[in-house]
Amino acid sequence: MTTRGRTTRGGRSARAVRVPEVRLPPLRPFEGAELESEGDYDGAGFTDLDLTGQEGRGARFMDCGLTRCALDETRLARARFTDCVLEGVRGVGTDLAQASLRDVEIVDARLGGTQLHGAVLERVLVRGGKIDYLNLRKAVLKDVTFEGCVLSEADFGDARLERVVFRDCAVRRVDLTAVRMTDVDLREVTELDIARGVDQLAGAVISPAQLLHLAPAFAAQIGVRVE
Repeated sequence: MTTRGRTTRGGRSARAVRVPEVRLPPLRPFEGAELESEGDYDGAGFTDLDLTGQEGRGARFMDCGLTRCALDETRLARARFTDCVLEGVRGVGTDLAQASLRDVEIVDARLGGTQLHGAVLERVLVRGGKIDYLNLRKAVLKDVTFEGCVLSEADFGDARLERVVFRDCAVRRVDLTAVRMTDVDLREVTELDIARGVDQLAGAVISPAQLLHLAPAFAAQIGVRVE
């Protein structure tokens, strides 16, 4: 499934973002004592589990559902999630560094300090919820949709974004230092506050109202005084 492309003011049609269509099979309840490094989980349902501090580095999750699980300090670096739904997950300091998320839906998450630096996200939908201090430095995002969520102090430093849309989101104190953008649609952001990297918006589409809001930052970037 793709979202519909829209024509920009300059006549160029915004490239459509492909969104995941995850249809989970009947899931088998996870009955293990804890996650395992390099573990292989296929068609498993993780529901109302406390996974705090557990070790799942390099684990593979396919056709899995994680529902209302606690992920505080859960170590999932280099894990792979394919055709998965994470709903109502919560936690502080979840480590997903260099993880791979493909065809994944993240719904109503409440996360803080999540580490996704160096990760690869492809066809990912983040809908609802609130994520604070998200670290996406040097990550690759392709066909990613943020919808109806709050992102507070997210760090996209040196990340690469291609076909990414923010729809009905509040994006607060975002760091765009050295980010590279291609077909990034910010026009439907309800609140856009750029802490650093306003000069890195090449490749993004913004609305006329957003341009007026950002005008002082643009002027300051090129050394223009407005009096």
